[in-house]
Amino acid sequence: MSITLTSTAFTESGTIPKKYTCDDANLSPALAWSGVPEGTRSLALIADDPDAPVGAWVHWVLYDLPADLTSLPEGAQGMGTQGNNDFRRSGYGGPCPPKGPAHRYYFKLYALDTQLNLKSGASKAEVEKAIKGHVLAQGQLMGKYGR
Repeated sequence: MSITLTSTAFTESGTIPKKYTCDDANLSPALAWSGVPEGTRSLALIADDPDAPVGAWVHWVLYDLPADLTSLPEGAQGMGTQGNNDFRRSGYGGPCPPKGPAHRYYFKLYALDTQLNLKSGASKAEVEKAIKGHVLAQGQLMGKYGR
């Protein structure tokens, strides 16, 4: 099954506005979704950049979001449990690529048949291990940002 994930900040394959990057306010973009299947117990979100020079760079890990949630506001706070990103802090860390071609940033939402109940600050790897075998549906939105 597929979840439709959208943002009012940018369209699929569109440019992520500077406001959502390390070059400005570094706010998480508003996200909205539909198509979460019945039986979903929680949602998880992972945002990463596969084009980073060191390999996929994790920008946001968020899990144990309520199953009935259908959106996250700009600058989302206090929703679900924040994991750690590759900036070595919890919460959202916006695009911050080196100078050069634009990088791709994937926001991936997972509908799960369980609550993860991981400690706050879990890594992408820990969340991916915990969701294995529990994904009912997923969706993604990709935006680009370059300097």
